[in-house]
Amino acid sequence: MKKSLIWVLAVIITVGAAYYQRKTGPTYPKKIKMEVAGAIHEFKLLRTSNNDKDAKIEILIQDTSITGSLNYKLFPVDDNWKTIDLVRNADKLIAYLPKQPAAGKLQYYVSLSKKYNPENTVNSELVIIRFKGNVPAWAMIPHILLMFLAMLFSTISGIMAAINNEKQMLYGRLTLLFLIVGGMIFGPVIQQFAFGQAWTGVPFGWDLTDNKTLIALIFWLIAVLVNMKKANYRITLLASIILFLIYIIPHSLYGSEFDYSQGKVVTGIITGIF
Repeated sequence: MKKSLIWVLAVIITVGAAYYQRKTGPTYPKKIKMEVAGAIHEFKLLRTSNNDKDAKIEILIQDTSITGSLNYKLFPVDDNWKTIDLVRNADKLIAYLPKQPAAGKLQYYVSLSKKYNPENTVNSELVIIRFKGNVPAWAMIPHILLMFLAMLFSTISGIMAAINNEKQMLYGRLTLLFLIVGGMIFGPVIQQFAFGQAWTGVPFGWDLTDNKTLIALIFWLIAVLVNMKKANYRITLLASIILFLIYIIPHSLYGSEFDYSQGKVVTGIITGIF
């Protein structure tokens, strides 16, 4: 197989996996479709926000006869629903969710109705939003770039291993390097800024993002060490497949969550509301 074809195939797989992970993750805005008085309205609701200010919930609805409210409560504790009006600004309805501590979550939905027919109110799906601290660009950009490169070189190495190309060892070592720097150095830095804890994976917790990074690192470390003695295409291919499977798991699916009863960050899941 030509080197150019290997690269093209690896880029397609990597970009596809990254897109899938982002689109299916619980922090990606939730697409909502509501029918109000026979008309269909589509918009997105936030599922993540920085905690230095209230979260702006903005709905594009050009029909000025439609009004609504924003309903929310703390999650996952037993809390009473609170309701605030959506305020119209031109063709948008706007309200703000109160900011929460880092990793704090709110469960919310919007209610819409016609001004002249308020009894026929329609409620949206439930959505969970998680708040986080500001992550500086100097930490986030290298992390994203390095993790993308780790997946790219892992895929190249896996393809080369599948066709018994000895250059798989070079790309395997690059994969391990990018995993260490991007996942085990910049990853904890981001966690510290976002949620106040650098590492919440094993042995300190069950954070999915941390643990899947750790698993990928272990497999690639084994693959690189084994290949130092003699080319082992099977172990390289296995490590590549493991990283691919890990990569397509939705990001932040099971991660940091503020426990309001204990007043500290624990590990929780954004359940069933994707």
